[in-house]
Amino acid sequence: MSSFALQVSGLAKSYGEAPVLRDVDLAVAPGDIVALLGPSGCGKTTLLRLVAGFDRADAGSVALAGRPVADGPPGERGCWVPPFRRGIGYVPQDGVLFPHLDVAANVGFGLSPAGRRSGRVEAMMELVGMAGFGRRMPHELSGGQQQRVSIARALAPEPALVLLDEPFNALDAHLRRTLCAEVRAILKRNGAAALMVTHDRDEAFSVADEIAVMRRGRIVQRGTSADFYRSPVDLDTARLAGAAIHLPGTLAGEAADTALGRVPVRNPHGVADGPAALMLRPEQVVEAAPGQGARMTVRRSAMLGPLTWLDLEAAGGTVALQACWLAAAPPEPGTEIGVRIHGDALVFPPEAP
Repeated sequence: MSSFALQVSGLAKSYGEAPVLRDVDLAVAPGDIVALLGPSGCGKTTLLRLVAGFDRADAGSVALAGRPVADGPPGERGCWVPPFRRGIGYVPQDGVLFPHLDVAANVGFGLSPAGRRSGRVEAMMELVGMAGFGRRMPHELSGGQQQRVSIARALAPEPALVLLDEPFNALDAHLRRTLCAEVRAILKRNGAAALMVTHDRDEAFSVADEIAVMRRGRIVQRGTSADFYRSPVDLDTARLAGAAIHLPGTLAGEAADTALGRVPVRNPHGVADGPAALMLRPEQVVEAAPGQGARMTVRRSAMLGPLTWLDLEAAGGTVALQACWLAAAPPEPGTEIGVRIHGDALVFPPEAP
């Protein structure tokens, strides 16, 4: 028996002459939640569809709990298990409940008659916070309630793996944040592994144990949210993980000279001394003691709850960057302040012009 709930090896898929997935490897351990994060068109949904069995890959294999379910391209001999026999739970973007069935019938749709009589439906409705809603019809539910029912339906047959295809996409921002936390708790209580597609960083960070960033049909980095924020593999991934400051500098050993002064660095990519691109986060730009630090002018300030975001610019516009401070009263635009860098910068090769 494999130690993975899902194992994808060498998966490739093209539509016509356009490659969508390129030699993708991915494993999900039992009970883990993994998010596929990336921009539209990077291959996330295609990968999910191949795992579900809705499409066939051109190359590579898919195994569930050590059992091969797809191995070999269409038209050749090889293993192929249709979607309804894979034992996967699937949660589409909009919930897509059957409008002519009540909530209880929707939840029990994938169960045998014996399973529906076993109390499994009621247990799943309790799990997702929908106890007592069994006789309601889908049109009588809010968007969040419909999505909870969709999750209960996916979990009812006790799948080892649940696939979620941008499950919060149709919800407003407040409900999305609330449901993210609820869905993570539901999946953890149920114990199923999950693979979730999203283009929203906050969703991935709040729901998943690990994140796989996809770009142009490949997984470019996998790790925790802290890995992506602190140690992104490249500048594009750094920007995907949150607001990033790109600061040109000249690397010399364990520090770099920049327009903001000398900055200590981390250099995991082994960039040689000379021109380099430094990556900082806005919270690393802090106010210096009076009369010290690099002089910058506040061009814009905005207070967002407990945080103040500042757009700063050095004299002559040579450097522009953002800062994020805990502050009760943001400085007014036009104010000149001194700033310094807290912590170290991450070094990347200089970007091509």
